[in-house]
Amino acid sequence: MSTPPPADRRTLIADTAIGLVAEAGLRGLTHRAVDGAAVLPAGSTSYYFRTRTALIAACYQRLAELDLADVDDGSPPGSAPPALAVMPDRDAAAAALAGLLYRWLTVGRERQLARFELSLEAARNPELQADLHRAGQGARVRAAGIAAALGSDRPEEAAELLVAWTEGLLYDRLAGALARSRPAPDLAELTAVARRMLAAALADPA
Repeated sequence: MSTPPPADRRTLIADTAIGLVAEAGLRGLTHRAVDGAAVLPAGSTSYYFRTRTALIAACYQRLAELDLADVDDGSPPGSAPPALAVMPDRDAAAAALAGLLYRWLTVGRERQLARFELSLEAARNPELQADLHRAGQGARVRAAGIAAALGSDRPEEAAELLVAWTEGLLYDRLAGALARSRPAPDLAELTAVARRMLAAALADPA
């Protein structure tokens, strides 16, 4: 087996770390555990990310990359609504946002749970706050561009609302008190929710 170059190995380590957090929580995230799960020589993870803080920061960056890639794709398994980046109108944007939510509530569920758990670590570790902020900026910039394309006069404000509502919906359905009792994600229901979210975010402020 050939040894992957450093850039690929960093990605492998970050992906493996995210998977470990999804499976066992932050208590399962150690350099040794990542080496083992990634089938890398002992000491590989600590070579690229000397501290646990550096490893978590790498997870933030990788999660942001993966989430933005999903935004640009914008389609749930088995359907093909237009990507958010190229939607022509609000109905198409609602369909694309619903597709994104559906993906994150189904095939992307574990990754989103890991993202929430890793994000909470920044509330306890000031060294991680700048990394989390930097990782989160990409989603807000993308959301502001979408809001502007849909006619918002205040795209940054609309973006903050859209991101906050999206995060809240995901958390509620993945980890909230009623998460286990809710029915399976439904694309039609999510499309209706997304349409209401967009309408409210793009409405003129009172």
